[in-house]
Amino acid sequence: MRYLTVVVKPEGDGAFHPLGGQLTDESAIERRAIHHVELLADDTVLLLAEASGSQERYRQIMAASPHVRNYLTAGEDRWMAVSHFEPTEEVRRALTLQRESLLVVDTPIRFTDDDDLTVTYIGTDETFQALSGYVEELDSMTVEVLEMGEYEADDSTFGRLLTTRQEEVLEAAVELGYYSDPRRASLEAVGEAVGIAPGTAGEHLRKVEQRVFREIVR
Repeated sequence: MRYLTVVVKPEGDGAFHPLGGQLTDESAIERRAIHHVELLADDTVLLLAEASGSQERYRQIMAASPHVRNYLTAGEDRWMAVSHFEPTEEVRRALTLQRESLLVVDTPIRFTDDDDLTVTYIGTDETFQALSGYVEELDSMTVEVLEMGEYEADDSTFGRLLTTRQEEVLEAAVELGYYSDPRRASLEAVGEAVGIAPGTAGEHLRKVEQRVFREIVR
């Protein structure tokens, strides 16, 4: 099996679903992750998500939405929400593809700071080709590939957050002492070790830090 990690972005000011657009626009709510999403036999969606902020405002939005059939919340600071709702046609097609092509989502699906989705799929090259064909037909979203490789069940979550190049730069930085106290290496030394410019090395390390720190605080 192989894995494919992507960032899925709605086009323009749109959203993957009108309900998601309302939740994104609500400053009192922070969506954090999707832990389960399933297309049911009647073509409705069951979703388990993690969020923080105002549960009261969340309940108001859900109660007023014509798409929602039922919902419930549990927890306090970081709370979980189960929702049963009617999907858009594109959401339904995406979940149908996942179900019929043996394409597995390695949950949780994380929301980025811009409320895009970081998704890791597990499957074969054939299933990824089917996914690519589906994406090419869409006008409502774009997909940016972050990483692809052989899936190992014991890989850490952090490991799959980073590209191969980022792991290479991070390893060089650690070995040379860039993160030691006091610091024993410069970005120039890190860049020279992996054959890239100092500025490029610094950019890779900033992305590593951003992704790892975001994972820790979530």
